[in-house]
Amino acid sequence: MSHTAPFLHLEGICKSFGSAQVLREVDLRLDAGEVLALLGANGAGKSTLVKILCGVYSRDAGIVRLDDQAVRYDRPEEAIAHGVRFLPQEVSILPDLTVAENILIADLPLKRSWLGKQVDRPELRARARALLDRLGCDLDPDAPVHQLSAPHKRLVEIARALAGQARVIVMDEPTASLADREVQALFTVVERLKAQQIGIIYISHYLDEVFEIADRITVLRDGLNAGDFATATASRRDVLDAMLGTTVDELYPPRGTSIGEVVLEVENLSLTSASSVEAPGALDSVSFALHQGEILGVFGLLGSGIDQLGRAIYGALGPLPGARIALGGAPYIPTDPRRGRDAGIGFVAAERQREGVVPDLGVRANITLPFIDRFVRLFSVSKPREVSHAQSWIDRLGIRAAHLDQPLRLLSGGNQQKACLARWLVDGLKVLILEEPTRGVDVGARHELYLALRQWTQQGLAVLLISSDAEEVAGVCDRSIVLDRGRISSHFSGGAAPADLLHTPTAKDLP
Repeated sequence: MSHTAPFLHLEGICKSFGSAQVLREVDLRLDAGEVLALLGANGAGKSTLVKILCGVYSRDAGIVRLDDQAVRYDRPEEAIAHGVRFLPQEVSILPDLTVAENILIADLPLKRSWLGKQVDRPELRARARALLDRLGCDLDPDAPVHQLSAPHKRLVEIARALAGQARVIVMDEPTASLADREVQALFTVVERLKAQQIGIIYISHYLDEVFEIADRITVLRDGLNAGDFATATASRRDVLDAMLGTTVDELYPPRGTSIGEVVLEVENLSLTSASSVEAPGALDSVSFALHQGEILGVFGLLGSGIDQLGRAIYGALGPLPGARIALGGAPYIPTDPRRGRDAGIGFVAAERQREGVVPDLGVRANITLPFIDRFVRLFSVSKPREVSHAQSWIDRLGIRAAHLDQPLRLLSGGNQQKACLARWLVDGLKVLILEEPTRGVDVGARHELYLALRQWTQQGLAVLLISSDAEEVAGVCDRSIVLDRGRISSHFSGGAAPADLLHTPTAKDLP
């Protein structure tokens, strides 16, 4: 394998969104027949780099070379035409079509008949069979895809990429929902792709799997290249150090010292097809306790259940049969978000723009919106009371806005997040649930947010911090638990190291 003229080379890639520079002079190279693991903590720039490679985003600067020739494309179909295919974590197939139809959907073989052009079924089956054979797969080309298991659906997706003459396949967390036996089956397919000189960019947080399947590892941190390693000679510690850096002690305030009584107790919280149509089987018998004055961290990767836990407790997923939840020592049944709010639970969603704010409303309105009824006097909103409340939190949190009614979308990500927090800081709040609280927030604003969280917990607030950022959970939380495939795989008391969170037993290894 020659590294002098890589098959794919991204050189000096830069990308900014407004004033936020996401990628700065990033380089990445990939040889034909090589598996390159692309690693980095949450917000490191991996997704942006991949979207540039796949034509979703245009780059501000830099060069993309294929076969040592500079190429320029700004649309996904142009990337596909150059042989670059992206396989997202969530399998993208057409469930009502057959295996063969899914594989060749972009180039169905046709034949003429007295009825006009029709799909040439024998040719369709033969071509699909040939592509499945390249993967060592014995799937029936005529089988409806909706009847297949998750791993087999993934194979159909890979075969479809081969039908499109894929030369580079980007796999994003391909094993997140797979059992160990299924993971090994996928790795066998990856080895076959390598033998056919197809380059694989493999994005994952499972270091054991990365060291098993990848030839090299490229690490991004804060939009910069942070390390390039050969897996045959690298240590896990070196890779983790490159991913996480050494900023933990500088960024996070001291942990809490005044932990009080249990304020939230959760026992046997499960999500099954009966209790959650939206996310069947996302959580399995999750139990924990949260104390006054404490920040309890819940760490997990995409698909681990972290995107469902806070919503379930808040009431956004409806009734939870079998679960026992107590709030302040009294039974609490989460049935809808309004009940969660009225019980003293605040919830800040990870998707700030889609679920956390109303971008075109002003700062004042966004802060007071969840409790607007508290500002009503004589059947109308008392603007002086609303202004007084909003201004007090703008001052206390240091929200930088031109004026109270400035549209929230014009504020920075950090100031938008401060407004999201401010809306919940009202009398009667017992538990604040935060999903990915500093996603898209710069380091300075992160530090201010962490300081504010610690100040509130010192006054008795209990915080459930749910994050896929191992450094964040390790740095700011008093205790932490790790979710993996819907189950708690580890508990840490008195804080944890980022490497401990990332390198714990997986749920599939638990009895």
